[in-house]
Amino acid sequence: MSQRLNVVPSRFVIEHFPEATFPEDDEWIALVRAPEGLTVVRDAPPWVDAEKWVGFYGGASAHGLDVPGMLAALIGPLAEAKISVFVASTYHADLVLVPEGKLEAATAVLEAAGHRVSA
Repeated sequence: MSQRLNVVPSRFVIEHFPEATFPEDDEWIALVRAPEGLTVVRDAPPWVDAEKWVGFYGGASAHGLDVPGMLAALIGPLAEAKISVFVASTYHADLVLVPEGKLEAATAVLEAAGHRVSA
């Protein structure tokens, strides 16, 4: 399941709001509402003092919802390399976030697994 991935130029933060049902602004990239609260992925402002994440997006390898194994082909090798991920899926592809400090290692792992990664 070789995929063509692009490194998203933005840096992201992942926030959790236990009492919120919707963010107060519209500056978000992805939202997930669960019983324990709201998770928000947004572009990291330059002044933020939180862990930053970088993303790999497989939009160049867009696939339908009925294609099994596409996400597993990405996160499996990263898990084996002990690289944490956070995933936001779209209708066509997956945004796989890794900690900013792991970008080079994650790129190497994904390329070794047969994926093509472009900056």
